[in-house]
Amino acid sequence: MTNEQFEALVRRLEPEATGNPGRYKFKVLLLALLGNAYLGGILALIVGVLVGLFASIMVLKALAIKLIVVVGFFLWMVLRALWVRIEPPEGIEVTARQAPALFAMIGQLRQQLGSPAFHHVLLTNEFNAGVVQSPRLGIFGWPRNYLLLGLPLLQALTEEQFKAVLAHEFGHLARGHGMLSNWIYRQRLRWSRLLAILDASQSSGGFLFKPFLNWFSPYFNAYSFPLARANEYEADATSARLTSPLAAAQALTAVSVVACYLAERYWPNIHRQAEDQPHPAFAPYAGFSTGLAAELDAAAAQDWLAHSLARPTSLADTHPALSDRLAALNAPPSLDLPVPGEGADSLLGEVRESVTQTFDKRWEKAIADAWQERYREVQEERQKLADLNTRVLGGEELTVAERFERALLTESAGRDPDDALAQLKALHEAEPEHVPAGLALGARLLERDDAAGCDLVEQAMQRDEGTIARGCEILRDYHWRNERRDEAQAWHQRLVERQALLEAAGQERGQVLLKEKFDRHALGDAELARLRQQLRAIPGLAKAYLVRKRVQHFAHLPCYVLGYRASGFFRFQRKRHEAGVLQQIRNEVEFPGETLIISVDGENYRFGRKFAWMRGSRIV
Repeated sequence: MTNEQFEALVRRLEPEATGNPGRYKFKVLLLALLGNAYLGGILALIVGVLVGLFASIMVLKALAIKLIVVVGFFLWMVLRALWVRIEPPEGIEVTARQAPALFAMIGQLRQQLGSPAFHHVLLTNEFNAGVVQSPRLGIFGWPRNYLLLGLPLLQALTEEQFKAVLAHEFGHLARGHGMLSNWIYRQRLRWSRLLAILDASQSSGGFLFKPFLNWFSPYFNAYSFPLARANEYEADATSARLTSPLAAAQALTAVSVVACYLAERYWPNIHRQAEDQPHPAFAPYAGFSTGLAAELDAAAAQDWLAHSLARPTSLADTHPALSDRLAALNAPPSLDLPVPGEGADSLLGEVRESVTQTFDKRWEKAIADAWQERYREVQEERQKLADLNTRVLGGEELTVAERFERALLTESAGRDPDDALAQLKALHEAEPEHVPAGLALGARLLERDDAAGCDLVEQAMQRDEGTIARGCEILRDYHWRNERRDEAQAWHQRLVERQALLEAAGQERGQVLLKEKFDRHALGDAELARLRQQLRAIPGLAKAYLVRKRVQHFAHLPCYVLGYRASGFFRFQRKRHEAGVLQQIRNEVEFPGETLIISVDGENYRFGRKFAWMRGSRIV
C-alpha cells in the first residue's frame, strides 16, 4: 500500500468513524477477526489433513505413513514460522521494595482503571514512558506486561505530571467501555510486529503468511487508524480524569518542549565537548535536572513551544498534534518544570542514585571510542585548517578543492559560520559551476531562512543528479520550517520517489545473475591499458574478464562486472587463493566505474563460460 492509498483510505474512513462510531468499530472488529481467522484457518486445515491421514492408515497403509511424514514436517515448518520470539524490552528493573512511592502510584492507577498487572517495571535512559506486552508464546499470545519508565522523563516532570503520563499509558490497557478500542490498538502493534519479524526471518513456512500479511497489515493499519487516533484522545481524557486537565496539559507541554531541548541543545552541547576533550568529563543523566533548569531559558522554551503548537496533526502518527490534544482537554499550554532534585524521579527512592550512576557509566563506556575518534578527527581538521590559513596568509593561491575544504573546516573546526559563509560565497562567485560549493552555500543560506538558497540548491540538483536526494531534503525542511506545507510536501514526495529509485538501482547493481544480459565493456585503449596493468600486478590472478551489465535504472552510468579466476591447479589451492585475490583487487585496483567482482570458478563456472564467449571480454 502506497502512502497515497493509505491517506486516501484514512480520509474516507474518518467521517464514518466520527458520524457512526458504532458501525465503524464493528467493521474494524470484523477485519481484525479476519486476520486471526486466516492464521487459525491455515493451522486448522493442516491439522485436519494430518488427522485425516491418521484415520486412513488402515486403508492407505504405507502411502498414508509417507503422507503423514510430509504433512507433519510441513506443519512443523508452519509452526516454526509463526513461533517467532519477540525479545522483551531492556532496562533496569525496580521493585516495590526499592521504590514504594512509585509502586503506590502504579497500584492506585491500576485499581482505578482495572488495568492488568505489570510483571516488570523497567527504568530506561530514554525520554519516554510506555507499556510493552511481550507474548510468551509469540503470535499465540499469553503476554507478559512491562512498564517502561525513562529516567530523563521522570527528572523533567513533577509527580502529578508524571502521574498524568502514566494514566495515559494505562488508559491503553484499561478495561470497560474502551476495551474494544484498546484491543484493536494492540492488534495494530501485533500485526506490524509479526510482519517485520517474518520479513527478517528465513523460515520456509513463512510463504503461507507473508503474502497475506503484506496486504493485511498495512490495510488494517490504515483501516483502524481513525480508531487508534481516537484511542489516543481517550487516553488523554483518562489522564485528565485521574489527575486534572491542568496536570495533563502541563505534562504534554513539558514533553514537547524538553524533547526539543534534549535534541537541539542538551545532547549536542555534550557531544560537542569531544572536540576539545579527549575523554568524557560529564555525567549526563546525573546533571540533566540541573542543566534543564540552567539552560532552558524562557525565550528558547517559548520558541520550541510555538513550533510544537504550529505543527499540524498528520497521518504519519496516530498521536495527534500538541495543539489538538490541548484543545481536546480544553486546557492551554503550560510549562511548569520541577525544581532540580524535586522531579518525579524522587519516586524512585533509594535506587534513584544507583540507577543514575549506572546509566552514566553505560553511556561513558558506549561512547568512549566514538568520543576519542571525534577528538582525533577535530584535532586533525584544526591542523589542516591552520595549514591552509597559513598558506593563504603567505599569498599562496589554493585550488578550488582546497578552497572548498577550507570553508567547510572554518565552519566545523574553526567554529566560525559567518567566515565560512563568506568563503563559500566568494568561491561560488569565482567558480559557479562547482556543484559542491553551490549546494553547500544554498543549504547554509536556507538555514538562515534566506530564500536565495533555493535557486542554488536547485541548480546543484540539475548539474549533478547525485545531489537530488540531499537537495530535496534541504528544500523540504526549509519550506516546512516556514510553514509552506504544499511546497514542503511536494519536495518530500520527490525525495521519496528519488529514494525508491536509488534503492531499486542499488538492488539491481548489487548482484549478478546468470540470466542477465551483458555487453562489451567498451573501454578506450588508455583506460583498458591502465586497468590491465593494475590487474597483472595482483599475484595469484590467473584470468580476468570484464563486461558491462545491462541495467534499467541509470543506464547512462556503467555497471561493470569483473570475473576473475585465481591460480592453483587443485581446487583446494584455488579456494585458498580466491579470498586473498579478491581482497587485493578491491584494495589495489582503480576501476573506471562501478564494478562488481565475482569469481568464475566453482559454482560460478557458467559465468566464466558466458563471459569467455564475448569478444574482447578477457583482459588478463
